Amino acid sequence: MRRTRGMAGGNGIDRRTLLIGGGAGIGLLVAWAVWPRSYLSNLPVRDKETAFGAWLKIATDGRVTVAIPQCEYGQGVFTTLPQVLADELGADWRMVGVEQAPLNPLYANELASAELFPGLVPERLRRTHAVRKALVLTGGSTSMRSFEGPLRQAGAAARAMLCKAAARRWGVDWQECETGNGFVVHGQQRLRFGELAAEAAGEDVPVDLTFREGETGRLAGEPAPRLDAPGKVDGSANFAGDIRLPNMVFAAIRQGPVGTVKLASIDEAAARAVPGTLHIVKNERWVAVAANNWWAATQALEAINPRFEMAGKVHSETIQAALDEALNGHGERMASAGNLSATFKGARVVTAEYRAGLALHAAIEPVTATAVWEDGRVRLWLPTQAPGLARDAVASVLGLAVADVVIHPMLAGGSFGQNLEHLVAQQAALIAREIKKPVQLTWSRGETCSHDRFRPPAAARMTARLGANGAVMGWLAKIAAPATGHELADRLIGGDALAGTKRLVRGDGDRAAVAGARPIYRIANFAVDHHPASIGVPTGYWRSGAHSYTAFFNESFIDELAHVADIEAFSFRIAMLGGEPRLARCLSTVASLGGWQGGLPGSGQGIACHAFCGSYIAVMAEASVGGDQRVQVDRLVAAVDCGRIVNPSVVEQQIEGGLIFGIAAALGVTTGFTGGIADARSFRDLDLPRLANTPEIMVELIASEADPGGVSELAVPPVAPAIANALYAATGMRLRQLPLIPGGE
Repeated sequence: MRRTRGMAGGNGIDRRTLLIGGGAGIGLLVAWAVWPRSYLSNLPVRDKETAFGAWLKIATDGRVTVAIPQCEYGQGVFTTLPQVLADELGADWRMVGVEQAPLNPLYANELASAELFPGLVPERLRRTHAVRKALVLTGGSTSMRSFEGPLRQAGAAARAMLCKAAARRWGVDWQECETGNGFVVHGQQRLRFGELAAEAAGEDVPVDLTFREGETGRLAGEPAPRLDAPGKVDGSANFAGDIRLPNMVFAAIRQGPVGTVKLASIDEAAARAVPGTLHIVKNERWVAVAANNWWAATQALEAINPRFEMAGKVHSETIQAALDEALNGHGERMASAGNLSATFKGARVVTAEYRAGLALHAAIEPVTATAVWEDGRVRLWLPTQAPGLARDAVASVLGLAVADVVIHPMLAGGSFGQNLEHLVAQQAALIAREIKKPVQLTWSRGETCSHDRFRPPAAARMTARLGANGAVMGWLAKIAAPATGHELADRLIGGDALAGTKRLVRGDGDRAAVAGARPIYRIANFAVDHHPASIGVPTGYWRSGAHSYTAFFNESFIDELAHVADIEAFSFRIAMLGGEPRLARCLSTVASLGGWQGGLPGSGQGIACHAFCGSYIAVMAEASVGGDQRVQVDRLVAAVDCGRIVNPSVVEQQIEGGLIFGIAAALGVTTGFTGGIADARSFRDLDLPRLANTPEIMVELIASEADPGGVSELAVPPVAPAIANALYAATGMRLRQLPLIPGGE
């Protein structure tokens, strides 16, 4: 174990495959989905470079460049994914570089499609659909889970080809050769990769690839330095806001409040009186000003005083009312086991209700895109987690063929799901086409907050029956929340024919809206119901998705049940984890490492655990309420089993970052609504953690040989319930609403 301390199926075709439908007269012939089709690599190759498929290039000087299709927004994929290939290749890490892969169906992320859009297409068609739609996606903690295999295979293939080329020179059996530190080696003979690359590219790849063996000279499992760090430290790394083009102008935008029907009026003369103002672009739901600098554009927007016609106004009260109505209305069963009705019949049950508010992404980088319109084509530079979907959306709004839209994906300053959306790309493209100049559009922080695609609010009514020995005999979770998964799919890929047919037959319930609600404990009789709520506010994917609130509901309720049963909270959980040994080990480890005292009154200790994307985590929190009635988190201890680890330093960074993000989700990062406008307009309105109040953090990585699981979102869900449980131990006050505000309920 590693410890850190710090602050901070088959291939046949059958009728079920070809015909997807539900109900009389509904169906879609999708034979195209099973026709074989191959795609060629479009990886750009510079002078003195040789490409080895779609993932790897080797230069004559020995430089190894790995192409990564994922968006690097701080989670470390520009390091961990190249490290997989470099380890299998036998490369020298000092000679390894990374570049953004071009948009190509070869890099489609089937797993991310399933995580972000569950139930969008039948599982048997999921891979083909992802490839045909070029669903290059970053999200759902899928990067390592999706691409470790292909990258290992690419590294093994290139290693075999290099060994064949070297063996041909030496007149030996290539299988007697090995690689290490950027060399092909046979006894005392050594040749650099760069010397062999051009010859090796012509070699055949063995039918049966073998992977490297042995523990010496390996990169996997080592804390290799991050490849993206130097550029971010010295400022040479380019983000979308760093793009500068000849004759480029800078644009700011004002969008109508939620519920806007159309732009009603503007004071154009006042805007043009602002020095530097060059262009005013009007749309049905927004107005933008382009100027010779962004400050002038924002000042002109203030002067333009836009008025919008609205269909209705959203308030915090209307959102809560919508959740109440949904929770008391019809729900759709999303998961179940056993006979819950019989278990509850005539029994005394324990009930509790919980709530979670809207949450903002609060990424450091504001929403931005740069666009150029030339000869009926458009090029865009933007941070995007879905470049293919952004391309399709821009093509649609401009009435262009997708071949006439070029997306240049950029590094992102955070994201947390924000850059799955592509509205800013459409806006920038429309402005560039109208003014016929390169334009960089940046939303102000107020626009970024007010027009976020928020983590949805949710309300839960939890009910359980306890047995005589304290065991949970029955469990019912009724969760009211917007159908965010349906909303996200409709917004991002609504034009897809196969997805459109699925919409015709899907129910009201949304699996994504209750993800993580299925209890991780051994409970024979349980059910999870989704009660769709229409709140009038657009919602989207947010770091860890619905797990961010379902874990709060579940782990808070488990703690309450433990108190009702008069069983210590750790023991209560362990007794129900017989089917989850990895999670049980995390829980035992965090209790031992953190000095768990049983959550006794006055201890200020709380505990929670969660399973997510093939990984497991337990968190112990120590928290208190200060004299100013503000929550102070004093200590967080986490134990993590995320399977086989490629780079422990990056994993530690992601867990620590997730824990701090989880504190933000527990104590702030939310907003109310007044008249269709978000109350939060800047970072100062979000009660984000600061260095001064960041707790002591301890992370334990548990050694495992299981396949890698997701990491970047893993630590977020259990933090809020651990803190809530700690506050109950400290004060005797049970907080059942996020954010956790003492006396706020």
